[in-house]
Amino acid sequence: MPSLAILDDYANIGPTYFKHIEDLNVDSFPDTIPPNTPENIKKLAARLGQYPVISSMRERTPFPRDLLAALPNLKLLITTAKRNRAIDMVAARELGIVVATAPGTRDITHPELPSLVAPSPEYDATTQHCFALILALASRIPIEDATLRSGGPFQTGLGFTLSNKVYGAVGLGRLGTNAARTAVLGFGMKVISWSANLTQEKADEAAANAGLPKGSIKAVTKEELLKTADVVSMHYVLSDRSRGTIGAAEIAMMKKNAILVNTSRGPLIDEDALLDALNRGVIRGAALDVFNVEPLPLESPWRTTSWGEDGRSLVVLSPHMGYVNDETMHKFYAEQADTVQRYLAGGIEAVPDVLN
Repeated sequence: MPSLAILDDYANIGPTYFKHIEDLNVDSFPDTIPPNTPENIKKLAARLGQYPVISSMRERTPFPRDLLAALPNLKLLITTAKRNRAIDMVAARELGIVVATAPGTRDITHPELPSLVAPSPEYDATTQHCFALILALASRIPIEDATLRSGGPFQTGLGFTLSNKVYGAVGLGRLGTNAARTAVLGFGMKVISWSANLTQEKADEAAANAGLPKGSIKAVTKEELLKTADVVSMHYVLSDRSRGTIGAAEIAMMKKNAILVNTSRGPLIDEDALLDALNRGVIRGAALDVFNVEPLPLESPWRTTSWGEDGRSLVVLSPHMGYVNDETMHKFYAEQADTVQRYLAGGIEAVPDVLN
């Protein structure tokens, strides 16, 4: 009987979709083992070595060459979204492993797929979460909530407003443009943006696509953005070139009352430099949904209740929730189940949305 391993399904959604496939043995492993040491590679090989099909989730368990080479029975690795840079596509191709994705855009039906209304493209979930983090930090919601719950004083500090503040978008792709639109229309902010190849012409085009007047988004240098923005928000794609875009020197340029927000990818920011700056209170605070290592290890220095105390900056954390919502996650697993059914019925040639 064919077998399937479901990895990193923290909300236990996957089995509901795969159970309808006849003659398929399904096992779920919700605890993530990062393949960052030879010992962990061996653990993963022992866990997954028997499976010809693996269901994975973007930005959770990576699949480097060493791990792929340790899985001799693997024929089909299914991921989610349009890209997953944590999978070594070259190694997978060389090893004869097909990598396919569930892009979240297929027009399919499934008996378990709830009647959920997907968000409009210009109102994406990541942008919603980005501003949830910004507002939580601006209004001091986590620290004031925790203080009230623990019997502490009524009000411990001052928040800040977003109106007429400067939103600095690092990256002006689809998500950066959506965030800029929200900043302007939702909160009356001024928007500036920088990326390696951004011109004012491209910024005006992005503004027009977002329904904003020409000049609503000003293209600036990286230095000007860091020195001017009240909110510095990461919307960059992670690559070798963009890794470490924000380091100690960049944080030192930021305004004392500025906040740094990252809902993109952890390695865009030098994590050690940011931790040092926040512990010294160099900037007002940071709101982070992504980290260098995910899930965030229990021993991570981020996992402390002392943020905002003794001169430390305010910090708001969330466990990579920018895309984790009913509409997205259920659609991902419905599409993965559809992929498995096609594979079992027609072989590798029948698999849709192949990435390699």
